Amino acid sequence: MPANLFGAVHHDSFRRLKARRIRPDELRGKDGALTQSWQSIVVRAVSHAIALGAVALVLFITLVPVHAQTLHVAAVAPLPMPEDIASVRAQPAIGPTIVPIQPGHQPLTPALLSNYLERQKELRAVNVLAYGEPQELNSEVLMGYIARGSLGSNSAVSAIASFTSPAETPQPALNPSSLAAYIETGYEPIEKRIERANAERDCLTQAIYHEARGESAAGQLAVANVIVNRARSGKFPSTLCGVIYQNAEKGRYRCQFTFACDGRSDAPKERRAWSRSAALAEGVYAEFALGENVGAVPGSTLYYHTTAVRPSWSSTYNAVAQIGSHIFYSPN
Repeated sequence: MPANLFGAVHHDSFRRLKARRIRPDELRGKDGALTQSWQSIVVRAVSHAIALGAVALVLFITLVPVHAQTLHVAAVAPLPMPEDIASVRAQPAIGPTIVPIQPGHQPLTPALLSNYLERQKELRAVNVLAYGEPQELNSEVLMGYIARGSLGSNSAVSAIASFTSPAETPQPALNPSSLAAYIETGYEPIEKRIERANAERDCLTQAIYHEARGESAAGQLAVANVIVNRARSGKFPSTLCGVIYQNAEKGRYRCQFTFACDGRSDAPKERRAWSRSAALAEGVYAEFALGENVGAVPGSTLYYHTTAVRPSWSSTYNAVAQIGSHIFYSPN
């Protein structure tokens, strides 16, 4: 076959093959023109529908907040509160009536301070420190003595109370009969009272030192507690010194506490133990004077002895505690 003819045939065959690869028969119509199948048309239609739906969804999400922001606040504001409810809410939490402030809780004001200063001047203007010959006792001296000399009183609180609620704190009626009764039941100038208080503390210190200086703090406090219980019981003298030195004048070993009538000197020889006893006695005496419980042993405990002895009365009383080398008893 000539070269030209072979080339022409080969070129024609390649062109038909290329046309067949690019344009398959299934895309040709009856007249040979290019066309599409119904499946392709459906796929393209569905794709366009999905695209349009996505665009519509994006527009909806974007535009809805814009419409929400255009709402007017007045359209969602709450209704006005009724007057009766508003008046109730305006009342204090404790109720429609405000409770008066208790004495001692008021803010310091010039009027309150002035009242306190005036009361202090009045109290200090009365001479209640006379000692020696009894002075004439009248209502001013008596009230000044009570106001300044009462153990545990607080003149500042008293002044505040009189300023805030004078009607609730009436003054006691004073007359010659009540004054005479007060004198008979223990009127003393303040110097005399201080002297007596110092003596009571010293007696208690002596008892703690000589009776329990080798004991623990709890053991020493229990011994002091028995002395306080006796003074309050009504069965023994009413003072601490009276309890400690009861029957000491009757002779050797006939008193209630051995050291008080053994004939030996009561002068302390151990300085550190004496200091501990004095500190404990000061606290216990304050509780005794204020009427507070010491708390080391029950208030009914009136007796004790060391474990080295066994007195006959120990079998007739109830043992309530053993602290250190002491056993403590209450009457039946």
